[in-house]
Amino acid sequence: MNHNTPLSPRPLHHLADVRHRVLTARQLREHGIAPSDLAERCRPGGPWQQILPGVHLLHPGPPTSEERLHAVLLYAARRTPAAATGPDGEPAVPAQGDGADRYEPEAMITGLAALALHRFSSAPPLLSLDRIEVLLPRSRRLRSAGFAQVVRAQNPPPAVEVTGVPVAPVPRALADAVARLTGPQTARAGLGEAEMTALEAVGGPTAIRRLLSEAVRGGHCDPTAVVRELSRARLLGRPQVMDAVDGLLAEGRALAEGLLYALVREYRLPDPVWNVDLRLPGGPYLGGVDAFWPVQAVALTIDARSPKYADQTLWPEHTRTRERLERLGITVVQVTPKKLREAPEQQAVVVRTALMAAADREPSAYVAVLPK
Repeated sequence: MNHNTPLSPRPLHHLADVRHRVLTARQLREHGIAPSDLAERCRPGGPWQQILPGVHLLHPGPPTSEERLHAVLLYAARRTPAAATGPDGEPAVPAQGDGADRYEPEAMITGLAALALHRFSSAPPLLSLDRIEVLLPRSRRLRSAGFAQVVRAQNPPPAVEVTGVPVAPVPRALADAVARLTGPQTARAGLGEAEMTALEAVGGPTAIRRLLSEAVRGGHCDPTAVVRELSRARLLGRPQVMDAVDGLLAEGRALAEGLLYALVREYRLPDPVWNVDLRLPGGPYLGGVDAFWPVQAVALTIDARSPKYADQTLWPEHTRTRERLERLGITVVQVTPKKLREAPEQQAVVVRTALMAAADREPSAYVAVLPK
């Protein structure tokens, strides 16, 4: 008698949704399926099939996108020492029991599959992906197998839930997708023919630009968050990535300027002069600002610097401009694209307060205002 088989097996006929069409060997044992029965059902031509080590599909046809995602997450689930391998020698995932809807908290879908789940139109469809990437802590020793591609991180970000699936946040998913698309071993990293066709339809570098651009245009994240993840992944040195990042930052700034125009209009702030250079009459150049209210001596700048350039040795002019203007009695308001997008009313209050405080300040030095 198999001691791993429960005395009162739970029937399988009620298991209908995707989480019950894909089960581990251990979960099947909990439902009364002995290892010998499992092997018989998974024989060639049988009603079931093993689609990843220790993970089984309970029908003979090809797995759906949902079933593949679920299988990868089950494969990535942490194994207890007592059940590191099943009686058939295959890896066994801990039983989920009534908590079968709970995945391993450290595992999440990332890369192109995650972007598809985030509804990126520029990402290939899930069914075209030969491999699905799953992000795990670097301490995990699990290896890639079949269509499960393991990606490791020293400190994985908190997962977000998309249609019930734990998924990496967009910046991290983008970095993993870009690493896969630009790596020297791309062909061996699991990019299948259908997947390559979908991406190469617009060209490799163009595909990267489209993914990064959609992240910003679609409001998924700020350009700085994307660049931060690309920098952490040491991808910024790849020429096609830097070209895409340059376009991303330019596009992100243009979107931020549009948000600033909308803020001034919707919250009925006084009209400033837009995108001007300031200098002392007959004297030195002071710097450029995105908006300037000459009467109130208030300047506004959009801080769209990427983390790569946040070091003041690389971006000294940004700080010097603010210092020059403030020494001349000009109030400088700094906003970020994220604040303009997520808290426009708060930013409008900040600007309005600076404008109203002008009456209580000493008059500023006279400056010349020139178009950029």
